[in-house]
Amino acid sequence: MLGVIGTGGMGMHHVRALAQRNDVQIAYVCDVDRDRLAEAARLAQGSGLAQGSGQAAPQAVGDLRRVLDDPRVDAVLIATPDHWHAPAAILALDAGKHVYVEKPCCHNVREGEQMVEAVERTGLVLQVGTQSRSTECVREAMQRLAEGEIGEILVAKAWNSQRRSSIGKRQPSDPPPQLDFDAWLGPAPEVPYQANLLHAVWRWWHAFGCGDIGNDGVHDIDVALWGLNPTGHPMRATCFGSKSFFDDDQQFPDTQYAVLEYPEERPRQLIFEQRIWSPYDQEGYANGAAFYGTEGVLIIGHTEGWRLYGPGDRLLTERTGKADLNAHHSDFLECIRGNRQRPAADVHVGHQAATVVHLANIAARLGRVLEFDAAQTKIRDDEEATALLGRTYRAGHWATPRPNSSSAAGR
Repeated sequence: MLGVIGTGGMGMHHVRALAQRNDVQIAYVCDVDRDRLAEAARLAQGSGLAQGSGQAAPQAVGDLRRVLDDPRVDAVLIATPDHWHAPAAILALDAGKHVYVEKPCCHNVREGEQMVEAVERTGLVLQVGTQSRSTECVREAMQRLAEGEIGEILVAKAWNSQRRSSIGKRQPSDPPPQLDFDAWLGPAPEVPYQANLLHAVWRWWHAFGCGDIGNDGVHDIDVALWGLNPTGHPMRATCFGSKSFFDDDQQFPDTQYAVLEYPEERPRQLIFEQRIWSPYDQEGYANGAAFYGTEGVLIIGHTEGWRLYGPGDRLLTERTGKADLNAHHSDFLECIRGNRQRPAADVHVGHQAATVVHLANIAARLGRVLEFDAAQTKIRDDEEATALLGRTYRAGHWATPRPNSSSAAGR
């Protein structure tokens, strides 16, 4: 039995996909917006095992603790805003539930560490919603890279090149009557409601999201890391980022260029480019990644396909293919049932990709190079940057993640 927590855009994709399966039952849908909750409950009504089986209809609740307190629930899917990802996931793991959590898996680096610790502490399954990891077309491309078809990969580049819309400028106002805004805020610091804070646009605010690099960009960063295959986190990161186009309330850059270096035997670079005002696709793909090897190049587009080139820009092979959410669900469920040992997008790869997002955002926000000490979770000789590896929580809130003994060391 499953619970879906957060029934906005991606949450509704999960409800629709799971409702078509005959091997699961959606027992709960949960949201702080009563209108969204009602629509999700309607769609989940005929889900899978419930059809013709006499099973109870899904319960629609506004407090995720109702879902976690039910011992019948085996797993939850978390599709909340970013600031709720880690708190909800850790609560669920500690309640004995397997977790599928949307990307980025955490709002900051320290929350990512806490998620890793929670998975290790509980021994439960956690899958991150970077569905390229389960998409057969992408898996073939990564296998070709692993087999050395373009030689040794020294540089990978990911990009987000598309036209977004302005979120405008708004003043504080009363929240709409169907919204429990206090519950939406959760453990984040209390701020007044305003119309361009939610829904969906929360991702442009420091306290609640991670910018578009953490929205669409993290999909491509994850694929870039998959092919580059570094052994850990970057040792050095910098990022130029600014609002070059939009004159609105969003707090993250609309234009961003990040470079991160990994301490391998031969240092490797990861590059990320973002232009969310661009009316054209880069390298033929609005969102994608490129792998620069000593014997060739592979260029892959998120949800579109890939092209592999040899020396002299000679196209050797190509393939098209769409992202496969159903396969990602299946991978998660097979791990829960013990048929697979490790999910395709486990907590470690999710934390690795999210760390790139967070370091790039910190570097852009402060305008400097960061020397990252992953073992101590700090930026060397930079207390201001180190503080941004975590966050401030609302005093005494029940969902505040508890400190890690390991990540607290050295601070």
